[in-house]
Amino acid sequence: MGDSGVHGGGTGSGAGGGTGGPLAGVRVVELAGIGPGPFAAMLLGDLGADVVRVDRPEPSPLGIEPAYDIANRNKRSVVVDLKAPEGPGRVLDLVARADLLIEGYRPGVAERLGVGPEACLARNPALVYGRMTGWGQHGPLAATAGHDIGYTAVAGVLGLVAPTAVTPSTATVLPDVSPARPDGPPALPANLLGDYAGGSLYLVVGLLAALHHARATGAGQVVDAAIVDGAAHLSAVLQGLLAGGRWQDRRGVNLLDGGAPFYAVYPAADGGHLAVGALEPQFYVEFARLLELGPDAPGQWDTARWPELRARIAARFATRDRAAWEAVFAGSDACVEPVLTMRQAHAHEHLVSRETYVEVDGVTQPAPAPRFSATPGALRRPPARPGADTAEVARDWGVPSLAAGSAGSAGPAESAESTGPDRAPASPTA
Repeated sequence: MGDSGVHGGGTGSGAGGGTGGPLAGVRVVELAGIGPGPFAAMLLGDLGADVVRVDRPEPSPLGIEPAYDIANRNKRSVVVDLKAPEGPGRVLDLVARADLLIEGYRPGVAERLGVGPEACLARNPALVYGRMTGWGQHGPLAATAGHDIGYTAVAGVLGLVAPTAVTPSTATVLPDVSPARPDGPPALPANLLGDYAGGSLYLVVGLLAALHHARATGAGQVVDAAIVDGAAHLSAVLQGLLAGGRWQDRRGVNLLDGGAPFYAVYPAADGGHLAVGALEPQFYVEFARLLELGPDAPGQWDTARWPELRARIAARFATRDRAAWEAVFAGSDACVEPVLTMRQAHAHEHLVSRETYVEVDGVTQPAPAPRFSATPGALRRPPARPGADTAEVARDWGVPSLAAGSAGSAGPAESAESTGPDRAPASPTA
């Protein structure tokens, strides 16, 4: 796996041991939380940053075994009780040596604990202080709890995700096939759309942009990464189409949301599903040929006959199982792919070839992304166990106060006022 950089394809050695990456030498303090903050810190760690997670002495409310907490890979952990008199000072000692900080508390909590932006920037004026929340640092909802589902709902993006519905024309023969249902409730894309796409990725972009500025000017700043802002930003292209009259403000009736029969998901005879994305005319021609729709099938853009076209496509897919259709479309430009489960994706030949998923210590997980030709990311360290790296971090970062206050290795906890972003303790998928 050396070519992929997964287990150490980089050159040089970054702080924290192992090979480097494009962020080798960048030091990150992560104040323990759940969800998008830890994922953002993991991404920075995958790219070579030296991430130190400040865990709490109490057990985690999630109850996940540390070895399986992939969001904590490529990090080291120290345990600090921020409510103890000496706790904030120990964190500030780390801050003085850091480039970036990530926290996911509700607005005002970090300030009350003595590790808010003012205190941290006083110790380190070049620090980039990243705040990961759902609602942001101000606004009518800023102080309230929330989750991915609510943030994406308010941002106008959850309503874009249409479920399928049964229509009279296909219900009796193909009960699992229909156009997207405009009047039905939106489908839930796990917590990928808000927490990680609108949250973690925007936080990382903000941190790196502010780091570039800090290194050029010596001046740090605060990055306010709100999931509602990031999720809304993701819709920029669709907002333009809406303004230009090219997108209906309803789900399941547009070109890219299931409204078109050639951009939809269909079941095969065995219950497996195929994703069809034959948008461009030349790809649609290939799709229609391989599916054997027949010369009398409605035209691709004959919208009045789309229900008929959808039913015909569905009827053809229902004649064979998914594997058979995969063989039919293999190597073509028909833009038809199987809908895989997570475990099935691990074995897909393309992903195996690219080592998109790798197995480390018996745990299958995504490899670092994106990829770099000169400074590849790597899986340098397994998920950090709370407090296990205190002495090592104290030595490497030159913070002796940490070693003096070592607090064992119990799991981290998230209090109701500070689990994040802006949330009370929640399940791993909340």
